Amino acid sequence: MFQLKWLWHNMKGSRVAYVIALVLSVGCNALYITSPYFQSKLIDTFISNDNAVENLQSQRGLLWWLLAGMVGFTLLRTVFQYACNMYYEVASQGMIYRIRTHLFRKIENQDMEFYNHYRTGDLMTRLTGDLDMVRHMVSWVIKGCVESLALFVASMVYFFTIDYATALCILAMTPAIFMVTRLFSRKAGPAYRKVRETSSALNTAAQENISGNRVVKAFAREEFEKEKFRRCDEEYRSANISAAKVWLTYHPFIDICAGSLSVILLIAGGIFMINRHLTMGQYVAISGLLWAVSNPMRNMGNYINDWFRFMASAGKIIEIYYEAPTIVDREDAVDSSEKLGGEIEFRNVSFSIEGKPILRDLSFKIDPGETVVIMGPTGSGKTSLINLIPRFYDCTEGEVLVDGKNVRMHKLHKLRKSISIATQDVLLYSDTIDSNIAFGDSKLEEEYVRQCAELAAASEFIERLPDKYETIVGERGVGLSGGQKQRISLARAIAVRPAVLILDDTTSAVDMETEAYIQHSLNDRLDFPCTKIMIAQRISSSKNADKIIILENGRITAIGTHEELIRQEGYYKQIYELQSGINCKAEEVSE
Repeated sequence: MFQLKWLWHNMKGSRVAYVIALVLSVGCNALYITSPYFQSKLIDTFISNDNAVENLQSQRGLLWWLLAGMVGFTLLRTVFQYACNMYYEVASQGMIYRIRTHLFRKIENQDMEFYNHYRTGDLMTRLTGDLDMVRHMVSWVIKGCVESLALFVASMVYFFTIDYATALCILAMTPAIFMVTRLFSRKAGPAYRKVRETSSALNTAAQENISGNRVVKAFAREEFEKEKFRRCDEEYRSANISAAKVWLTYHPFIDICAGSLSVILLIAGGIFMINRHLTMGQYVAISGLLWAVSNPMRNMGNYINDWFRFMASAGKIIEIYYEAPTIVDREDAVDSSEKLGGEIEFRNVSFSIEGKPILRDLSFKIDPGETVVIMGPTGSGKTSLINLIPRFYDCTEGEVLVDGKNVRMHKLHKLRKSISIATQDVLLYSDTIDSNIAFGDSKLEEEYVRQCAELAAASEFIERLPDKYETIVGERGVGLSGGQKQRISLARAIAVRPAVLILDDTTSAVDMETEAYIQHSLNDRLDFPCTKIMIAQRISSSKNADKIIILENGRITAIGTHEELIRQEGYYKQIYELQSGINCKAEEVSE
């Protein structure tokens, strides 16, 4: 089974502990036959024997040895059980640590396309609930199967040594148990896969609703979201009930088969005792150890139940475990220790997502240190264009070059370390403002963090906060305004002193005065060379740029400076006239 091979592979470092645990499990359960053995000897020698009184007087030493053997082997079994459980725990926790670490690294290294297909709640379910089921499989299910098998085999061997006829009568119910469990296994698999799918959907609904609670409240959609969550919860409940029904349908039959062993022993054992085929001690030994045969039969259904739960969870984990990112370092990529210069060039670049064209035949060049503004209507491909520079996506045709070299020939870590991005949709971590600004380099000095905040026009409002730079911002920056979050994001982008600074409509939520201050800081106050690429919709952000690129329907329709573009008919001139009010004035004059 592939899933079991996968478990064994991830037990590297814990395999010895797990093998020891399995061996101890076998030994521990094999020792259960010692107590009935000693009991049968005590009964046949000192209780039911015709010469019991004489034996008690003449073989008193044997009596004490038998009692000591019962106590000693019981203590030994207890020690084995304790050591066994400890080894199982060490091995299972070591395995889960390895898998969870590997999974998180896999998720961290995935490209943007991966996150377009997997939802956050689904990934969280795989990292938590599904992994718990895998650990349960290793530390309890496999353990239980080994213990039940060892107990069953040891007991049956002991029964055959006592009396083969009685043992065969007890063993007669085994085929019936296997038939029932086989029928159960065919129904259980699909049922538990449905449980895991609905669990992921439920967690996703909860995660999205909690993250977007402000939007929910803003549109007064609490009742709608409650109903949506209720439907997901109902599907999860129904899936669990369906899975439980499968189990509950077959469990009574397993229980009846296991319980019938007592009846078989009572009838067969009674007949054999009457016929002097069995002694009282042997009957008591078999009766006292009958649970060791019936319990494994009863537990078999539970183990199959848990096995299919494990299969459903493991399948979802393995899907991510072996997921390979499409954007990776090429084997011939060059890892240079020199800082990138910031020259960027697009040569006949086209880009599509799932067959849908986004960018078409783009060609332009940005020299080091230039400030370039990209403008265009919504959906024209502006964000897709800048995502090609740090290789969040790879272009479909053509090539993107940084410092005269195709981005595919740069090491990803080096490339992305040299490019800093501040987006309109800001994510701040639940940490201090200082830590958020220094996210790119946790070793930054406090004074430099303050300097970056000042350049981003953030220092003024930060100084007014109760704990200033040590203020803890809530999840995703809740409690801060959109403009404040954008300025912290800009400070974070500046703090790493990038060769290329990309701003995706970063000043959209700030006032005109603050925007002018930020533009002045970026153009005149940075103490390091930097190529700046800005997506903007305000003419105030573009009029001082070295180059303006107009993007419409995935194509470049114009490139030039502010003065050049306002003299040309097209998108830029229309935006300029709209924002400056020229058209409005012309209409007033004509009236």
